[in-house]
Amino acid sequence: MNRLPFRRRREGKTDYRKRLALLKSGKPRVVVRKSNKNIRVQFAVYEREGDIIKAAATGSDLRKYEWDYSLSSTPAAYLTGLLAGKRALKSGITEGVLDIGLYTPVRGARIFAALKGVVDAGVEVPHSEEILPSEDRLYGKHISEEVAEKVEKVKSKIEEEYE
Repeated sequence: MNRLPFRRRREGKTDYRKRLALLKSGKPRVVVRKSNKNIRVQFAVYEREGDIIKAAATGSDLRKYEWDYSLSSTPAAYLTGLLAGKRALKSGITEGVLDIGLYTPVRGARIFAALKGVVDAGVEVPHSEEILPSEDRLYGKHISEEVAEKVEKVKSKIEEEYE
C-alpha cells in the first residue's frame, strides 16, 4: 500500500527532512524568502499547533526609512535583515538558525545579504564568512555611490530607532 506524500511535499513547497533538522536545533528559525519585488525576513518559533512569528520585516518596511530604490536588491535585503534583527532583539530573540527553504545556496546571494543584516543587528546565527556578499555589494557600490550613501543613512536611522 503506497502512502500519499504530504500536500506541501507534493507541491514542492516543503523539504520535511531539512525542516526537521532545523527544528531539532531548538533555536528560532531565521526564515528568509525572496520574490521578484520584495524580500521577507521572519523569526519563527516552532509550536505544535503551528509556527509562531516572533519578529519580521519586509523590504517594503524600508519605505518608512526613506528608501527609494529597489526592494529586491542586495542592499535592500541587507537593510531588511538588519531591521528584522533589531526587531528580534527587541522581542527577546538573541540567536537563531538560518532557514532558506528550497532556495539553492549561492555565494553572495540576496538571502545571505539578509543574513549579514541579521548578524550585524546582533543576533547570533551560525554561518561561514565566505558565503556572505562583499561590503561593496551590501552597500550598493556596484549600483552607484548614491545608493551607498542612502544605505548608510537608512542603516543609521534603523540603529537610532532601536537603541
